[in-house]
Amino acid sequence: MFKDESYRIIGACFEVYKEKGNGFLEAVYQECLALEFAEQNIPFIEKTRLRLEYKGRELKQTYEPDFLCFDEIIVEIKAVKQLADEHRAQAINYLKATGKQLGLLVNFGHYPKIEHERFVNQTVSRISRLS
Repeated sequence: MFKDESYRIIGACFEVYKEKGNGFLEAVYQECLALEFAEQNIPFIEKTRLRLEYKGRELKQTYEPDFLCFDEIIVEIKAVKQLADEHRAQAINYLKATGKQLGLLVNFGHYPKIEHERFVNQTVSRISRLS
């Protein structure tokens, strides 16, 4: 699912890490990654507001992923020493809450290379198979 697209996104992340290394705040990587996505013609929206629902009712609260790429891939970036379970839970919950199909969690704070994980929205996959 979105193999080529996620490969391109992670490639852009590697390029940013190669240029900046680790040790910067998340906002620096966010800005660099937006520039890199544009340079590589990766369609993205930065900090777009996504609706959240509860039992079919729209919530006042919204979710703003760091990036939404290719209209379906949520990209969450971190700048921490190591990814933790709460980061993974956040990515999974955002997928479930928004109905988007794929999430990429990318950590620029890890040394000696970026740390990244891929999450597939199992709910969407199950619904698609049932149809």
